[in-house]
Amino acid sequence: MTNLRMPSEWAPQSFVLIAWPDPEGDFSPWLEEVERCYGLIAAVISQHQPVLILFRESARLNAIRQRLQQQKAVDSNVRFLQAAYDDVWVRDTAPLAVMKNYRPVLVNFLFNGWGEKYPCQKDQKLGETLYQSGVFGDIHYQKVDWVLEDGSIETDGEGTLLATRRSIFNPNRNDDPENAEAVLRNHLGFKRFLWLDHGHLEGDDTDAHIDTLARFCQPDTIAYTACDNPDDSHYSDLKAMATQLAAFKTPTGNPYRLSPLPIPKPIYDDEGRRLPANYANFLIINGAVLVPVYNDPADRIALAQLKVCFPGRKIIPIPAKPLIHQYGSLHCMSMQYPAAVKCEVKQ
Repeated sequence: MTNLRMPSEWAPQSFVLIAWPDPEGDFSPWLEEVERCYGLIAAVISQHQPVLILFRESARLNAIRQRLQQQKAVDSNVRFLQAAYDDVWVRDTAPLAVMKNYRPVLVNFLFNGWGEKYPCQKDQKLGETLYQSGVFGDIHYQKVDWVLEDGSIETDGEGTLLATRRSIFNPNRNDDPENAEAVLRNHLGFKRFLWLDHGHLEGDDTDAHIDTLARFCQPDTIAYTACDNPDDSHYSDLKAMATQLAAFKTPTGNPYRLSPLPIPKPIYDDEGRRLPANYANFLIINGAVLVPVYNDPADRIALAQLKVCFPGRKIIPIPAKPLIHQYGSLHCMSMQYPAAVKCEVKQ
C-alpha cells in the first residue's frame, strides 16, 4: 500500500522560496515600499533557515543583495536563482511537496492565472523551470494535468484537507470540478475533506483561497478570519463560516479548537476598492510564525491569539500593507519545503 501525505506547514522545513518583485511587474507603483517589505521578510526567514530568492534580471541582483545586507539577513542562509515569472505569488505557481513512501515528491499542478484572470505564460512554466534547474536536486517529480493553487488548500499533515468549495470546485479552473476529491486523494494523499461553503474577502481575486480565511495551526486547532461588526460587509458570510467550522470534527470525533482572528479595519486602494487585509495569511517557518500586521488595533489581538496557537514559536509581526495592493500577503508570496526536500543552490 502506498503511503502518501502532504506534510503540515509546521513540520521541520528545509527552506522557503520567494520571488523578488521587479520594476516591470505589478508592484511597480509601490516598488520601494514592497522591496523594503520583501527585504524584511527574507531577512527574518534567513535568521531561522535558508531562503531561496528568485529574481528576473541579473542587473538587479546586486541591489537585492545590498538591501538584504541592510536588513541584516544571514548571508549563509540566502540563495539566489534567476528565473522567468509573471507574478510573485509562488504559493500558487511553484511545485508543492508530498511524502510518498517516506520519500519526497514534487507535485506540479497546472496554473491558469487564478481562473484565467491574468496573463500567466511564464508562471505556467515556473514549476518545470525550477525542477529542470536542479534546485531541488535528485527528487521525483510529477506533473498533474489539473489546475490547483496551493493557497487554496490547507492540511493538518495527517490526511485532512480544509478548503472552500468556491475555489476548488470553480469551473474557471477545471472542466471536471466534480473530480476534485479524487485528484486530491490520488496526488496529495487526502483522506478527509472539510469543505467550507462560506467565506470570502473583498478584494480577493483568487475565488476565496483558504489561506486568507482559515488555517490549521495544530492538528486540532484552526485559526480563522472573524468579523464581529454587523456594519462590515463581511459580517454575515464570516459568521456563517465560523458556524460551519464549529461543526467540523477532528478524526477522533472532537470539535476543533477555534481561534478567531479579527478582521482589520477596511483598507482601500486609490480607486476606493477595499483590499483583502487579514491575519490568516501568516507564514510558518522553523521556530517562528510571521504575521501580517496593518498598524491597526486588531494587530495586537491577532498576535496574541496566534501566540496561543503556536506555543514554542516566536510570533513576528510583519507590516504588510504594501503587499495587499496586489491582493496577497506573507503566505501567498512564499512556499515552504519540508526538511526532506533539499535546496541544491549554493550561496
